[in-house]
Formats: sequence, structure tokens, C-alpha cells
Amino acid sequence: MTENRDPNWKAGENTAERIEDLVKTGGSPIGLDVGTSKIAAARRAGKEVQTAMQLNAFLPVPYAPMTERTIQQQSDVSYFRDGDELMIYGSACERFANMFNADTARPMADGLLNPKEKNALPVLEAILHMLVPKARTQGEILAFSVPAAPEGREAQLTYHVATLRRLFEGMGYRSVAINEGLAVIFSELEDNNFTGIGISCGGGLCNGTLAYLSIPSIMFSIPKGGDYIDQAVGSVINEHATRAKVLKEEHLDLSRSPKDKLERALHIYYEDLVRTQKKAPRGLRDLPEKTGEAMGLITDAIEALQREDKEVLWGSMIKQTIMRKKPSFNESYYGYKTFSRMLEDAAKHGILELKKDAKSRSYIVEPVGEVAP
Repeated sequence: MTENRDPNWKAGENTAERIEDLVKTGGSPIGLDVGTSKIAAARRAGKEVQTAMQLNAFLPVPYAPMTERTIQQQSDVSYFRDGDELMIYGSACERFANMFNADTARPMADGLLNPKEKNALPVLEAILHMLVPKARTQGEILAFSVPAAPEGREAQLTYHVATLRRLFEGMGYRSVAINEGLAVIFSELEDNNFTGIGISCGGGLCNGTLAYLSIPSIMFSIPKGGDYIDQAVGSVINEHATRAKVLKEEHLDLSRSPKDKLERALHIYYEDLVRTQKKAPRGLRDLPEKTGEAMGLITDAIEALQREDKEVLWGSMIKQTIMRKKPSFNESYYGYKTFSRMLEDAAKHGILELKKDAKSRSYIVEPVGEVAP
């Protein structure tokens, strides 16, 4: 979880002033939440606020004249042809994915345009045109949400923002980019003088912003969102991520105890997400993302074992505790050949001390308290 002063930081600092100027124009700006999972549009109409939403996804299906004619008869299905495929996009594609037991594709990944998806831009543009009409007058205002840059991806955020601006300008709008966490603060903390913390949990990222009098002082994002949870759950219960997402959105209630393996898996990964948001070891913030996450898993496991009043903490107990919370855990994902190497790295970072048992030569873990800043 890294604080980012990326090239778009200045836009975040000036957003409040720019929005105030927009309101003074007397118009009704369009607000657009451009999320990895869904895109939502809102506009004030008198005393009411009109809203619309579409799934930010698509499903390629093989082209055939009969298939195209059949789809054309469905008024709620949007598509375009790309060579030998029909690209079904928007909310309707989820219905097709469930019917064919397939996963939908996404124009965006981790909060930004997906560089691995060749159809990302045409699909995203098509979905935006479903939600946003051409500007009624040239220069009409449109405000759209952007995440804080994930670690090491500042250049990709710059491209993402510039691409969206060009799309909106092509539709006749003057656009304003607003950091997602800051947008939450503007929406919910007016009575607190726009001072506090705004958190936005989306499909690709979870964003957080700390602001004082509407001025952001910290903006960060972590790469754990709804997609991460859906994919993780799908992998451990042998289900497609799209299917896991549908079941989650229809039935999940985190305030109740889980009643089946799907809900148990969802609880595990949402608890992991909340822990990541609440707690980043202070001395580990400058580590590479995967290393920091690995060290966080070890500290969480140690704390859990301490709550159980374990007198001796064996290295194997640390790994077993991690795997209870994260069944898919494998130290090789974090770059370690063995779990012992991962413990040794934790010792280097001052999280714990290691001693070898004289008989078994196995590691005994001794916590050293809170990680130093």
C-alpha cells in the first residue's frame, strides 16, 4: 500500500477548486464512475438525480449470420462485429457468460485500461456511448473518476486519464478527472469540512484518500478488489470467476456466518482485504508489493498465534496459520523457494527473530514487537 505522488497528483489537489468553478456555471454536469467492473453515470434533473449503469465487460462469440440476426431481435443486447467475432458488451454479456459457463473479458484491469486486451478501447468507447449522449453544447462539463496509481504504474495512469479525456472531448465535453477516494470525501464529508478519509472499493482496486479541507495529503491504491476476490474464490472452489461474482452479488451478507463453501471463501478473502486496508506494517511500506504482502501475512499469523497463547512458535505453525486464512498460499508466488527463506527475509526486515531447534534444526520464531517506522 503505497502513497503515490504521480503525475496526476496536481489534478487531485486542484479538483475542489475546479468543481466549484463548474458548479458556478449553472449547468448540470455529468458524473461518471469509470470502474473496472461497472460504469455508472449520474446527472441532476431538477430535484432528482438520474442514474444509469452498465457492466464494463464483453464476451466474444463466433460470428454467424443467424447468430447476428438472433441477437438483433434482443432489444437489450448491444454488440459490434470484429472480424469473425461478435463482441457482446455491457450488462447483457453477463447473461451470455452464465449460459455458456464462460468468463467475460474486461476493457479495464486493476482500475486502468487493460494493455493485454486488444479490444479494450473500442469496447470501452461503445459502453460509454451507451451511458453518455453527445454534449448538448460544446464544452459541457463531465467529471469522471480515476484511481490513485498502483505502485510502479504511474505512466499507465497518465495514459488511462489522457485516453478518457480524448474520448469525452470527442463527444463535445470538457472533462474533469477526480480521484476516487477524494470523490467519496466530496460526497460524504461536507459536514466535516471535507476533512477525513475516503475509501472506494471497486472491482480492480481499493482506493484511499486522506484529505484536509478538501486538499488531499495521501492518495493510495491496493490491488485487491472485487475481481481479485472473484478469481481467488473461483480458484479454490473450482468455479468460474463470473459465476462466483454473480452468486456473491445475489446472496452474500458478510454480517452473517457463512453457510457453504462459496460464502466461506468470500469471507476469507474479504477479511484479508479489510486487513490490508486497515494495516500496512509501517516499516514495510517501501518494499516491493509482493514482498510487503508476504511480510504482512507473517505478522498476521504471528498475531493470531499469540492470541491463542502459543508458548512456542514453530515456523511450520506460521505457515499453517497463513494457509488457514489463505488456502491458495504458496511462498513461490512471493518469490521464495521455501517458506524458510520467507521467514529469513522477515528476520532481515526486523519482524521477527529466528532460532534453530538443536534437535530438529527447524526454525523457532520469536516476535520482536511492532515493526519500526
